[in-house]
Amino acid sequence: METVASFYETPEPARFTGIWSWLLTLDHKRIGLMYLFAILFWFLLAVLLGGVLRLELMFPGETILSPGLYNSAFTLHGVIMIFLFIIPALPAIFGNFFLPIHIGADDVYFPKLNLLSWYLYMAGGGIAIFSLFSDGFADTGWTFYVPFSISTNTNVSTTVFAAFVLGFSSMLTGLNFITTVHKMRDRAMGWLQIPLFTWSLYATAWVQLLATPIIAITLVLVMIERFFNVGLFDPARGGDPILYQHLFWMYSHPAVYIMILPGMGVISEIIPVFARKSIFGYKAIVGSSLAIAIAGSLVWAHHMYTSGMSDTAVFVFSLLTYVVAIPSAIKVFSWVATLYKGAIEMTPPLFFSLCFIYLFSVGGLTGLVLGAAGANIHVHDTHFVVAHFHFTMFGGTGFAFFAALHYWWPKMFGRMYDFKKAYIAAILVTGGFMFHYVPMFILGLQGMPRRYYDYLPQYANGNFFAGFGALFMILGIGLMVANLLVSLSRPRNAGPDPWGGVTLEWTIPSPPPVHNFVRPPEIMAYPYDFSGVTDRSAQRPKGE
Repeated sequence: METVASFYETPEPARFTGIWSWLLTLDHKRIGLMYLFAILFWFLLAVLLGGVLRLELMFPGETILSPGLYNSAFTLHGVIMIFLFIIPALPAIFGNFFLPIHIGADDVYFPKLNLLSWYLYMAGGGIAIFSLFSDGFADTGWTFYVPFSISTNTNVSTTVFAAFVLGFSSMLTGLNFITTVHKMRDRAMGWLQIPLFTWSLYATAWVQLLATPIIAITLVLVMIERFFNVGLFDPARGGDPILYQHLFWMYSHPAVYIMILPGMGVISEIIPVFARKSIFGYKAIVGSSLAIAIAGSLVWAHHMYTSGMSDTAVFVFSLLTYVVAIPSAIKVFSWVATLYKGAIEMTPPLFFSLCFIYLFSVGGLTGLVLGAAGANIHVHDTHFVVAHFHFTMFGGTGFAFFAALHYWWPKMFGRMYDFKKAYIAAILVTGGFMFHYVPMFILGLQGMPRRYYDYLPQYANGNFFAGFGALFMILGIGLMVANLLVSLSRPRNAGPDPWGGVTLEWTIPSPPPVHNFVRPPEIMAYPYDFSGVTDRSAQRPKGE
């Protein structure tokens, strides 16, 4: 198998060679690839942890994990999935790789800051793993809720510090993307000629930059509380645990849109290419991305209906929750309208995108159930919330990540993967996902609490069937990753534009050269104009 390093020229051959040409690179594409393989490692680790948790819950009583180990395992699963996969995956990998190309630039505005953000990401992951071997991993869940997180004897401080470091990586990436879009955009490219994936990254970057400091300060306060017993959140010392919830969700609900907005941008890139139509409602999608970023920052307290809020506050936050659903619905409508009467060509990226639309829609509609205070009171902290969260985050961001991998893999490596295996993997992942999480909605409506190590006999059937769904999903993910990695051993057979795309990355070789454009890029007057684009399916290698 040809190594990934051989795919890319060394931009600084006189200064660095070998592994150092990667570890000290300032090339945004190489940094994107380093993020790709690091994030894939963390994702697969978190998937295996999730499988272990589901195996424990398939049967009542203790099977393979003790109660304490179970609490630490689901905390580690959550920390990895949220902070090391879902939040950074799309911006850090595909944003780093393609945002400069999309706007006709040769690199991001702050290349050294870009490399620093990768090292902070790796440091945060390393600190999280280190905490496993020093007094035990945290057992609080990824939310680190007080007062438990300030009283438990497990190593919460190190785990919280890992999340703190990862937050800085996220902020630096957001700062870099905002500056790059403003300062490095080709002079011929106006704001309404920017590709929709780049628009989604731009909106996300503002949320990263403005919301992440809140969680950073909050996590520092938790460490201060643990080290100095100052009583900020501990009610026994006059502190207020509800204050922690406000601070935490003032970041973590905007973080939901840090997770999902780039995924929506990916789908907005893929749908028009395989429908052979200009995207329906370009300006509406741009406006809805900005509206989600703004309105999504105002709804944090809908996580706290059971905490004793006033009726007025409950009404306001419930209303805002319904308002923020409108721009998401605009996007879904635009995607479906783009497909309507399109010359649709089914490919693995489009298949994953269609799965995304369905799963995200289910997640969004069940989110409205949780946004309604009356219904929320009954299903708060039950498995209904777990199912909703995974439909939105994994069914949304996760499937958008899979779609992006299959869409841009040929451009990143010049290799085309096996379509048949990709379809089988997609069916296994989607079917397993449904079989895994739909029973959790039922369990939640029946009253099964989340985060419980054991459960009453009436919940046994739902948990048993959910375990089989998890098995199919894990098998599908394994096949998908293996199919992509095996493609690296194939000849460079993808060509510069295997899909018939019209954004700037498809106008340059695969993989892209060190300096992205050997000649000034030609900027389209209107984005996603497919007039004159021919069907590329006949140009792909046989059997693909």
